[in-house]
Amino acid sequence: MKKMISVAALLAVSLTSFSASAADTMLKLPIAAAMAANDAQSRLGDSVKFYFADQPTPKVLTKITSDKTSQRTNGFGKSAEKACNWVFLSAMLALQKRAQEVGANAVINIVSNFKDVEMASQTEFECADGAIMAGVALKADFVKIAQ
Repeated sequence: MKKMISVAALLAVSLTSFSASAADTMLKLPIAAAMAANDAQSRLGDSVKFYFADQPTPKVLTKITSDKTSQRTNGFGKSAEKACNWVFLSAMLALQKRAQEVGANAVINIVSNFKDVEMASQTEFECADGAIMAGVALKADFVKIAQ
C-alpha cells in the first residue's frame, strides 16, 4: 500500500512539473491569412461586419453590449499556423453568433485578449500555441452601424 501511495505521489509531482514547463508560446499571426484559411470568409458570410482594433467603421448608431470569447482547439499533430487559424475561425464564429443573439449587425474594436491582456491590431491576432492545445481569446463591442 505504501508503495502505491509513493508511486501516486511521484506521478502527481511529475505531472505537475510537466504542466508547469508546457507554457504557451504567444504567436502573432495575420488576420488576412486566417480569413483566407478554412473557408472562413464564406462561413462567416456578410450578415455581420467585423472591424479589428481601431479600423474605421460606418457610423455607429447604437452600441448594444461588449463581450469576449475564448476558444481552444486540439493542436496535436498540426502546425501552429494551422491550429491557430482554425481556432481563430471558431472565435470569430462565436462573435458572430453573439452579434446575432443581441441584434447587432457589426462587431467592432475586436482585440486579442488572452488571459485579459489586450493586444490591439488591425492586421494581426494573438494565438497561444501549446504542446497539445491552441487558443484564441477575443474581446469586442457589438453595435448597429449605418448600412
